[in-house]
Amino acid sequence: MVSRFEHPAGGYKKIFETCEELSEPLPATVTGRIPSFLKGSLLRLGPGLFEVGDEPFYHLFDGQALMHKFDFKNGQVTYYRKFVRTDAYVRAITEKRVVITEFGTFAYPDPCKNIFSRFFSYFKGVEVTDNCLVNVYPVGEDFYAVTETNYITKVNTDTLETLKKVDMCNYININGVTAHPHIERDGTVFNIGNCMGKGATLAYNIVRIPPTQKDKSDPIEKSKVVVQFPSAERFKPSYVHSFGMSENYFVFVETPVKINLLKFLSAWSIRGSNYMDCFESNESQGTLFHIARKDPGEYIDHKFKGAAIGMFHHINTYEDQGFVVVDLCAWKGFEFVYNYLWLANLRANWEEVKKAAMMAPQPEVRRYVIPLDIHKEEQGKNLVSLPYTTATAVMHADGTIWLEPEVLFSGPRQAFEFPQINYERYAGKNYTYAYGLGLNHFIPDRICKLNVKTKETWVWQEPDSYPSEPLFVQTPDGVDEDDGVLLTIVVAPGSQRPGYLLILNAKDLSEIARAEVECSIPVTFHGMYKP
Repeated sequence: MVSRFEHPAGGYKKIFETCEELSEPLPATVTGRIPSFLKGSLLRLGPGLFEVGDEPFYHLFDGQALMHKFDFKNGQVTYYRKFVRTDAYVRAITEKRVVITEFGTFAYPDPCKNIFSRFFSYFKGVEVTDNCLVNVYPVGEDFYAVTETNYITKVNTDTLETLKKVDMCNYININGVTAHPHIERDGTVFNIGNCMGKGATLAYNIVRIPPTQKDKSDPIEKSKVVVQFPSAERFKPSYVHSFGMSENYFVFVETPVKINLLKFLSAWSIRGSNYMDCFESNESQGTLFHIARKDPGEYIDHKFKGAAIGMFHHINTYEDQGFVVVDLCAWKGFEFVYNYLWLANLRANWEEVKKAAMMAPQPEVRRYVIPLDIHKEEQGKNLVSLPYTTATAVMHADGTIWLEPEVLFSGPRQAFEFPQINYERYAGKNYTYAYGLGLNHFIPDRICKLNVKTKETWVWQEPDSYPSEPLFVQTPDGVDEDDGVLLTIVVAPGSQRPGYLLILNAKDLSEIARAEVECSIPVTFHGMYKP
């Protein structure tokens, strides 16, 4: 599953370049046959504006949110894109400068103000960004473009118009929510974010947003906290990008990558810090695994611990014979991987890209197994009795249960990331297949499939081609777990039509069709297929 190609020509630099939005949809040139069951839209989010006037954005997660849409109709495909009209974007365009501080870019006070106005601008407090460049998901009958702050942005997925900015703090005790909720079949949305817990201590809340209401009221207004996880450090919550959810349990992985809230709230305004400046690593904490029951929401107070990892994406979480199996994409060690995602690093020449990645944490696909039935007298014994995994859980004398993972895939500087599964049918259930974006020294250059039971792998890859997260769409009459297609956006800078939608057979990653457009497409992070 490792990459077969080097990239000395540096074509990957194109996916980190500013592009213009489109005034109308572009017809795509289709090669192959579009499956007849594809009749909706592929929606994607990512950065599309990497500088404002003379001011650049510095980090991969700073560029202003651009929403992409491939529409399927009668075997034909069109492509459309539009910038999300967030406050961050509108004010930047209006003032021709960075106005709101982003993940790795500080917004300096308006140079046109006099010195006293500029001085007081530093002490107004933190103005949190609403730059929703990470994902899009449904809430009730509406759709929201999101990042990882307390702001989500309601969008029209037909026209890509921006409708409304929503502050989740108005409805729930939360400082921000992830861009990776879990959505049940009835439309119920679960998400997680840090919050102020009991005794002025930071904690993490699981939030439930109900499905579409009979009275057509906004489900967000009926958001509730289901359960609260404690924080290992009082004023330093861990960075959380996603969480696990099985049929009956929530799993929260508390990594050693911390947000220093005191630095965030004080030093920011004085020293001109950005979000990245507020991260630090607790080198001695390791990784804590928290578990809670879903209904009723109840924290299970056992201390599960493992070696230090960074973690952004869960793959799947399910229950089996008294155990909770947690599959995830890990980065070994306590260092924050985002330290290697500065745009200057990603736009460097190939040899420099590889050199930087050699110093970064090593990626692995891992399986952890959490036992539910625990007895104090079982110290020193492996509590995991599932016959198909080498993952272990051993109780120490202090009551801590030490988790060692089974490695499902590992390749030097070759990550299996942005994972997807047949979510509709297998989320929270015992499953076989995961699909992912292959990162070659952080550069996306292949689509991968992994059998998590046998560790067999499949790869789609072409020279000088840079795909995005693959989204699985089930064949309507499909029987097998992998009866379906994968949708991914590919950038091929040397081609006449440098951007295209690629449709792969999920069985073997063979190409079914591609829909090419005469424009390049910048990097996208996450998205969804809307039937």
